[in-house]
Amino acid sequence: MEEEGGDERGFLAERPLKPLRKTKASEEKPHYSGHRQRLRERFRASGPGALSDYEVLEMLLFRSIPRADTKERAKALLKRFGSLAEVLGAPEHLIREVPDIGEAAALDLKVVAAAAQRMARSAIQGSEILASWTQVLDYCRASMAFEQREQFRILFLDKKNALIADEVQQTGTVDHTPVYPREVVRRALELSSTAIILVHNHPSGDPTPSRADIEMTKTIVNTAKPLGIAVHDHIIIGKNGHASMKGLLLI
Repeated sequence: MEEEGGDERGFLAERPLKPLRKTKASEEKPHYSGHRQRLRERFRASGPGALSDYEVLEMLLFRSIPRADTKERAKALLKRFGSLAEVLGAPEHLIREVPDIGEAAALDLKVVAAAAQRMARSAIQGSEILASWTQVLDYCRASMAFEQREQFRILFLDKKNALIADEVQQTGTVDHTPVYPREVVRRALELSSTAIILVHNHPSGDPTPSRADIEMTKTIVNTAKPLGIAVHDHIIIGKNGHASMKGLLLI
């Protein structure tokens, strides 16, 4: 027998909910959405020269940080490291220390740096090195200028001064790298290289050759010469430029 008031089972039945009214805040796009589009359009219309370093860095961060404003992050990176080149050259773990720069963004920046290095290397691969000196310097700077430890690199050349191999022979401390002249010459003979260019970096930023740099270079020259291997130059790379020992008449 039904109770007075009738069957109330309909009270518990599912009823379609009315759509929620959109609030003004939910209808608004994030403030950085239009900014990103404007940057892209300016890049397309006028090229990278129309953008400042922090704006280029913003655009690099777009994909790895898709739902947040990247302007302040880009400025924070530049404040921490000093320049766009130094941001890309910084170790990944230091990039991650910058507030709001996560693992994905740090890794993406290092991928961009690796691509830049390979572009610079492709410009000298297979070409006559001495006729492409500006590209050689660009490559060495992209590869070594912002390393935190000294690296000793050798460019091995054939009889036509084309690049055979590019190898980092030693990695040292912030101000010293051990170099073994006999190992340099032995490797050149293994590769049938008739000429080499020595390159190392000064993490301090000042590319001025030290007395130890000069003496070590002369030892390599004297060891290589009797075996028919020429040392074309020893380039020292720093954040503030480079020094050529041949240009300084030191070899």
